[in-house]
Amino acid sequence: MTTTTRVLPPAAHPAAFAFVPLAALLLAGCAPGGPPEMPPPEVNVAVVTARPITEWDAFDGRIAAIESVEIRPRVSGYLAGVHFRDGSELAKGALLFTVDDREYRAAQASAEANTARAATRVAVARTEYARSEKLKAARAVSEEELETRRGELQQAEADLKAAQAQAQQSALNMEFTRIRAPIAGYVSAAAVRPGNLVQAGSTLLTTLVSIDPVYVEFEGDERMYLKYQQMSRNGERPSSRDARNPVRVGLADEPGYPHEGEMVFVDNALNPSTGTIRARALLPNKDRVFTPGLFARVQLLGSAQREAILVNERAVLTDQDRRYVYVVGDDNKAMRRDVQVGGEAEGMRIVREGLKPGDRVVVNGVRKIFFPGMPVKPVVVPMDKPELEPAPAPAPAPTAAAAG
Repeated sequence: MTTTTRVLPPAAHPAAFAFVPLAALLLAGCAPGGPPEMPPPEVNVAVVTARPITEWDAFDGRIAAIESVEIRPRVSGYLAGVHFRDGSELAKGALLFTVDDREYRAAQASAEANTARAATRVAVARTEYARSEKLKAARAVSEEELETRRGELQQAEADLKAAQAQAQQSALNMEFTRIRAPIAGYVSAAAVRPGNLVQAGSTLLTTLVSIDPVYVEFEGDERMYLKYQQMSRNGERPSSRDARNPVRVGLADEPGYPHEGEMVFVDNALNPSTGTIRARALLPNKDRVFTPGLFARVQLLGSAQREAILVNERAVLTDQDRRYVYVVGDDNKAMRRDVQVGGEAEGMRIVREGLKPGDRVVVNGVRKIFFPGMPVKPVVVPMDKPELEPAPAPAPAPTAAAAG
């Protein structure tokens, strides 16, 4: 028996029919209309406005104590006691250390006895001189003897003064054996423990710094110094040498500048090595927020009140040495615009050139913009709240057909 094999044409092969729908879809995708375009990304924009502001210039500084004292003994001897807790806050006059006072107590007793002895000699010499004066009037003693009595009285009075001075010094030495805080503030750790010999004027016992108020010290460059000088000459702002201009201070862990102080010192010359000038402001510290040595961010009044354009810091981008923002026009396209920025005011960045009131600036979503001129869907938010979500659109009212 002969077996006949029939070969189907390609078009009639069963597998070919499986590719027909896929081919149709591919051909449909290559149609002149193309695939559907992605919708423009949604970005938050804020409308630029001009408002009156006072400009503040920023500096880096350090908190410093107004008074800082090295505690050293004024008498020598063995340290007898330490009467404070290391690092504690002390009032003025608080007892810090005591030195063994037995030697000084004995010296004081001896000085008081010498004073009493000298006072007795003065009394005797005064009596002898008075008697000699009476005898001289009666011509019973010579002038030479009267002069001798007068000299003895003067010598006794001088000895009494010397004894009184020695007694006073002994009393001071006794007082110096009790070392007290000369100012109020924070004390450091005791550098010497009881039982050690301390030398007058040389042994460092501890240190003490005042705590309320405190200084914040910072340096300004030559450009800032010349700016303030010009402002003072123009009457825009008084010099900090003549007026206590306000300053604002923030610590490393604090947002903004919550503390207020006033200028109290500007140095008399710039440092030629650094081109900077030292300045100092006074800060109240009743809550003990500041500790000497802390880093501080400082703002100094930098201008009189004037109109300025402010934008959120998140809107300003950097391209090498240029600053720019994205502005959304009426066609809802984000266009790049170079700007010149200044300092900070009211928590936002001052724009000196490049923007005008009414411009819509992208303040949130700049990463969604891949090239200038890209279409976007703008959502208007306040300038100081760029992350604010737009309010949801109200749901459409049901139609009569839907209700039925």
